[in-house]
Amino acid sequence: MRMGVDKTLLDVDGEPLVVRAAEAVLSICEHAVVVTNRPEALKNAGLPDSVAILTDEVAYQGPLGGLVTALAQAPDDWVLAVAADMPWLEPGIVTALWELRSDADVVIPVGLAGSEPLLALYRTATCLPAARAVIKTGRRRIVAMFPSLKVVEVPLEALRSADPELRSLVNVNTPEELAEVRAASEGGPAEVLQARDEVPVRLQVVEVGTRRVRGMPVERPITIYMNDVEVATVQATPADLEEMAVGFMVSEGLIIDREQLTDIEADRKRGMVYVTTNESVPDDLVHKTRYVTSGCGKGITFSSVGHARGLAPVTSTMTIESEPLYEMMGQMARAAEQYRDSGGTHACALGREGRVVLVREDVGRHNALDKLLGRAFLDRIPTDDAVLLTTGRISYEMAVKAAKARVPIVVSRTAVTDLAADIATDLGITLVGYARGGKLVVYTRPERVIVSDTSEHGDELT
Repeated sequence: MRMGVDKTLLDVDGEPLVVRAAEAVLSICEHAVVVTNRPEALKNAGLPDSVAILTDEVAYQGPLGGLVTALAQAPDDWVLAVAADMPWLEPGIVTALWELRSDADVVIPVGLAGSEPLLALYRTATCLPAARAVIKTGRRRIVAMFPSLKVVEVPLEALRSADPELRSLVNVNTPEELAEVRAASEGGPAEVLQARDEVPVRLQVVEVGTRRVRGMPVERPITIYMNDVEVATVQATPADLEEMAVGFMVSEGLIIDREQLTDIEADRKRGMVYVTTNESVPDDLVHKTRYVTSGCGKGITFSSVGHARGLAPVTSTMTIESEPLYEMMGQMARAAEQYRDSGGTHACALGREGRVVLVREDVGRHNALDKLLGRAFLDRIPTDDAVLLTTGRISYEMAVKAAKARVPIVVSRTAVTDLAADIATDLGITLVGYARGGKLVVYTRPERVIVSDTSEHGDELT
């Protein structure tokens, strides 16, 4: 096993953090290396003689470049990635990760803030080509390679038995943070974390003018036509437009029969989508035009609450265990490429038999759902025995769209509104919120969610 470390030279009590990290790794692993863009700066750092210093072969590509270098030169089947600014590595936490590797490609801790790719295990044979493929695309984040790999996510809470204070994840990577460490009590990392909570926020401007370090989420006005009748204009991410238009019409009950759909044409340059079907445009839409922003509170629906309550209830007898339900949220997150590249987008996914089979993204959560349902409709993927997953809150409109697609279970990483819960109760839909941090909150029709006997994630059902 090997280690790829960051290039910090900060020290605590006269010992560079990189030395502390290297010594910690050597107490666990057979081999240790330091990957850096400045090898000359480490010659007199005091590293143990057995530690090799490698020059980053893809310089200035961040931690992903360092990981590529370590994977390329590793003589072992697995690489343990550790950042040099994590100087309190506990052997027990590495052992806990190691025991979960099985047939995985990556074993990684995950907390509420996301993955911890700088304290994780990577299988050399599979991760090296995946990492190099990501580098070629211009992306620089380690997590961008995860969709092509089998990733085992380990909640931080599940690691507390090995590392009660999670001291292995304490970072010291700036002079300011180093000062905080020195000012804190000498009791250890727990006091360091507490001291940081009390430090005033430091604000730094990182971009000025037109220089963009990270891609920005894209939104454009997209006008949807049904049989040449303008139905609505929405602000959306200009991708998968055919799917979005069809999904919008399906979720609004404007088209029902897949066999009656004859043509879809998207004019991306002008932001227009034309859907042609043998089904008729409702009379009340012929002289009405609707414009909707991408804002989270502006989801468009032509259905009133009264109309929604009059829909036929979902009668599916489908059940699912909490463990695969929770795992599918992780699968959706790993497949959300637009979010990793630019941030600011929502994802929706369709899960069947414990596996995510379809993921779509957009700046608007309603649009993401329409794209998902549109693709399922076009490909004739059944939704009446599927799970719908979303990163956005489940509001009234989202619940109604799910009801029209006959989806029995809807899961969100965040909140469920009271009106959505009321509608879902009437329509026989199971709503699950706050699916994160090893927890699931079931708001309606809880009989469909069965608590797993043994849960790798330690799921808590409320």
